[in-house]
Amino acid sequence: MNIALDHARRKEPHVTMLNLQVLGTGEKLPFAPHRLFVAGYAGRDLQAVEAHIAELASIGVPRPATIPAFYQLAPELLTTDATVSVTGPATSGEVEPVILRRDGDYYLTVGSDHTDRDLERSSIDDSKAACPKPIAPTAVRLGTDLASTSWEEMTVASTVDGDPYQAGAVSTLRHPADLFERLAGAIGQVTGDFALFCGTVPLLEPEFVFGTAWTVRLGLPDGCELTHGYEVWVDAEPVSV
Repeated sequence: MNIALDHARRKEPHVTMLNLQVLGTGEKLPFAPHRLFVAGYAGRDLQAVEAHIAELASIGVPRPATIPAFYQLAPELLTTDATVSVTGPATSGEVEPVILRRDGDYYLTVGSDHTDRDLERSSIDDSKAACPKPIAPTAVRLGTDLASTSWEEMTVASTVDGDPYQAGAVSTLRHPADLFERLAGAIGQVTGDFALFCGTVPLLEPEFVFGTAWTVRLGLPDGCELTHGYEVWVDAEPVSV
């Protein structure tokens, strides 16, 4: 079991309030999670997951201890800001459906597991902890029963500097109820408010792109779309490409 970071386990986390809205209702959704989890290698097709692990191993990324892997990060990494700061130029985003739990209700939004690719070669935990985790400021209410959530007919996509970067079906990922059950089985019951990044889809091209402007999208079964765009800056300077 990979659980990253961590000062998040050694002291009480700083709680950051995010102000979201519920799609189609105008309802405000103040969200201050006490825990943040990122699921890795969360595809349903284990053969494809193994192939992805092999691809990463070829560039020096170590194999995860478990499949899926879970990384616990500091919740203050979550942000809805349009600009985020990173510590180095070799970072890139990954579009992911994101489950939010607030006061017992579950919500769905879209986010980016922005990651430091240089650090990833030595520590996946550190590479994820090094970057903010942008999410859209709009979410869809799912209700209190995560297991009843339909994971079919949804799509995710991302662009970098206006160019297509990822595109795929959400159904290729493990259902969030399955992920949450596996997470609870590994670390014990997860109480309180939290965010769970549910995994990503393959890149359209085989290599990471370290761009400046990122957009992530989640297409819903009713034709609506959740989207978020953000720019990446290094030490007050845009990432150069």
